[in-house]
Amino acid sequence: MKEVMLDVINLVREFPVQGAAKEVVRAVDDVSFSVYEGEALGLVGESGSGKSTTARCMLRLIEPTSGSVLYRGRNILRMGKRDLKAFRREAQLVFQDPYSSLDPKMRVGDIISEGLQIHFPRMSRDEVNTELKQLLSLVGLREDHLNRFPESFSGGERQRIGIARALAVKPSLLVCDEPVASLDVSIQAQVLNLFQELKERLGLTIVFIAHDLATVRHLCQRVAVMEQGVIREIGPRDEIYTNPQHPYTRSLIAAVPDPDPKSEREKLRRRQAKVTGGSSS
Repeated sequence: MKEVMLDVINLVREFPVQGAAKEVVRAVDDVSFSVYEGEALGLVGESGSGKSTTARCMLRLIEPTSGSVLYRGRNILRMGKRDLKAFRREAQLVFQDPYSSLDPKMRVGDIISEGLQIHFPRMSRDEVNTELKQLLSLVGLREDHLNRFPESFSGGERQRIGIARALAVKPSLLVCDEPVASLDVSIQAQVLNLFQELKERLGLTIVFIAHDLATVRHLCQRVAVMEQGVIREIGPRDEIYTNPQHPYTRSLIAAVPDPDPKSEREKLRRRQAKVTGGSSS
């Protein structure tokens, strides 16, 4: 059995309610799950379900209210600055929006090399340049892109730059926060295929956050379904898709488009009939 890389244990994150002195909203509510070495775990739920907050707590970009996050057995919530810096080299985040996550005033080469300068300050300029060229090739971009600014790239290309930036420091864990949500459907497939290739080629462990089950179906071996800050269901991908146990999971599966137009029309007809029947009773 594969070793556990990351253990999230009884994680809670509360936020104060504006205008109410003592009231809080619990965005993450006693969440526990494990991420195994070399797997891709899908964390799926609609907007506001607590997925991104969970991811940011996992990486300690925000502090949880309570709970523990163990990386290779060590609680990152108790790490000092030096150990936390080392952890953040090991665990990198790919952001959702490729437009706002890249500094428009920086050239691509500087964006990608920023992490190298922080974590590998002794690398020579020639070594950095060699690494940059390899990274661009890895994500399907060209060497001449290094001197250009983000504004000259499409959304899909910008996301590839963001992925290269995350990979620059050679992480073991990649947390992807809805990285294809803002891309066109045709580009989504290309970026998802890229993640699959990178996982196999680099031996990455991936936590892939998405708002629908269709996005994670081919990439992830296990799926955790999240609603209202709670993990409703977690298990192997095929079990989640073929035998969902929770009503919320079933509703997400029902919303997945069918590639066969006839089947999709029939699914829609049944859904509408159910709604009509329910409203008339």
